[in-house]
Amino acid sequence: MSIRERLEADIQAAMRSRNQQRLDALRFLKSAINRVEIDRRVTLDDDGITEVVVRQVKDRRDSIRMFEEGNRNDLVAKEAADLIILEEYMPPQLDEGEITALVEDVIRQVGAESIRDKGKVMGRLMPQVQGKADGQLVNAIVTRFLESGSPE
Repeated sequence: MSIRERLEADIQAAMRSRNQQRLDALRFLKSAINRVEIDRRVTLDDDGITEVVVRQVKDRRDSIRMFEEGNRNDLVAKEAADLIILEEYMPPQLDEGEITALVEDVIRQVGAESIRDKGKVMGRLMPQVQGKADGQLVNAIVTRFLESGSPE
């Protein structure tokens, strides 16, 4: 079952169970997917839909952080609930150990020796972890390895 089919089925199930919070979050995701399809004039495949989901999850996390800073606990709770629903559509996330192993491999492949080679490493690494790892975490791990001078 494709992500799009699963989304449609989950929307139907949320309507039947009268779960308004879930229904609103899923409809918002469907709307975001449709907006991207209209803007790009394409029909997104599962990879494209995953990109939209990743963007929505990142936006929700940013919103939660801002609402916490603004002491808006009511909105934090709503965004956190939406985030949990959206994360169901994310691919399995890599843990820090798996990311570290990938970083070490890419550093060896590229022959990176210093922080000046960060662009080469990130350029090769990001397509491998797209949607499966937080970009800021990947960036921090790459920076740590390159500043220390070796992947060991």
